[in-house]
Amino acid sequence: MSTFKAPRGTYDLIPPDSAKYLAVREAIAAPLRNSGYGYIETPGFESVELFARGVGESTDIVSKEMYAFETKSGTRLALRPEGTASVLRAALEANLHKAGNLPVKLWYSGSYYRYERPQKGRYRHFSQVGAEAIGAEDPALDAELIILADQAYRSLGLQNFRILLNSLGDQECRPVYRAALQDFLRGLDLDEDTLRRAEINPLRVLDDKRESVQKQLTGAPLLRDYLCDACKAYHEEVRELITAAGVSFEDDAKLVRGLDYYTRTTFEFVHDGLGSQSAVGGGGRYDGLSEMIGGPALPSVGWALGVDRTVLALEAEGVELELPTTTSVFAVPLGEEARQVLFAKVTELRKNGVAADFSYGGKGLKGAMKNANRSGARYTIVAGERDLAEGVVQLKDMESGEQTAVGVNEIVAELESRLG
Repeated sequence: MSTFKAPRGTYDLIPPDSAKYLAVREAIAAPLRNSGYGYIETPGFESVELFARGVGESTDIVSKEMYAFETKSGTRLALRPEGTASVLRAALEANLHKAGNLPVKLWYSGSYYRYERPQKGRYRHFSQVGAEAIGAEDPALDAELIILADQAYRSLGLQNFRILLNSLGDQECRPVYRAALQDFLRGLDLDEDTLRRAEINPLRVLDDKRESVQKQLTGAPLLRDYLCDACKAYHEEVRELITAAGVSFEDDAKLVRGLDYYTRTTFEFVHDGLGSQSAVGGGGRYDGLSEMIGGPALPSVGWALGVDRTVLALEAEGVELELPTTTSVFAVPLGEEARQVLFAKVTELRKNGVAADFSYGGKGLKGAMKNANRSGARYTIVAGERDLAEGVVQLKDMESGEQTAVGVNEIVAELESRLG
């Protein structure tokens, strides 16, 4: 046993399960790449202030869950707890918004970190794929991102997820609602921390998952009843565009999400097979975030989908992904001369795009064939001194068990032909 273990609340991705995660990442990214989104990668840590301003001081993410530390030079940094603030910071720093082609459409993939109580579906280190469309206020952009996420999940074979949709209003109508909600919350029997949160950002109380709080929220004023005409029209167009695309959704008047920067459209993808941690992804519009972090007015919208949660959702539905074969051909040399010849053939196969592996360590035939079976290879090449003296190798079909002699110089072309 190793002296060290993965830190609590984290996990290692190891074969063969890691192939599922790669497949999920690829499936989520594919529709984005086909829709004008370019890849962006940001550092794993940023200034604490970036998240305090952008995500919100009153959020659990900033106040309780963020991994913050001080460098030797005294700089306060934090492991990134989410992706949007980092991506927007990078876009502003690189002046992507000044290139004249708005919106700037970006997608990303990476690990994120939050200190919270570990449980199934909720980790301290987790993986997401995200997308951001920066610099345009257009209901079609909101609809596009929701449709692309739906497309990604459908391509994986997921069926039992739901899309929850709401509008959080804007700077004109939300203050009126905020005051009404605060008046309502002040009359409830809430603990001091929750009451303090209600004064800073009362919408966060609606997102409180505790049953004792949710019971008291019955009859709370709903934001949809306070939306201004512009927000109502904007939200209705988003709904119409999604519906026209054949994407089903549910209106959820209490959906607020967990971050302070959202405005107008907000949405969440949930899967009922995951228990209490039902959200597999979500996002929304964040028209004021750029200004919060010192940039110009850049209305934007985006989402992040959890790779870990998506894998759990696939398992809950019993969906088996069609994963690419890691090894198509396995070479078994018997003797030093065969070792030289077959290693060269494996190298040639790889150069030609065929997934090939080799029996390392000088194993005998029995042990090497066990490795060939474990590799999942469709074909095995076996060669010994007698075979090479005759100018052939033995090609074995691992499914049928049929074995044929093929010329040494023809084996690569033969395998390419058989594997298509």
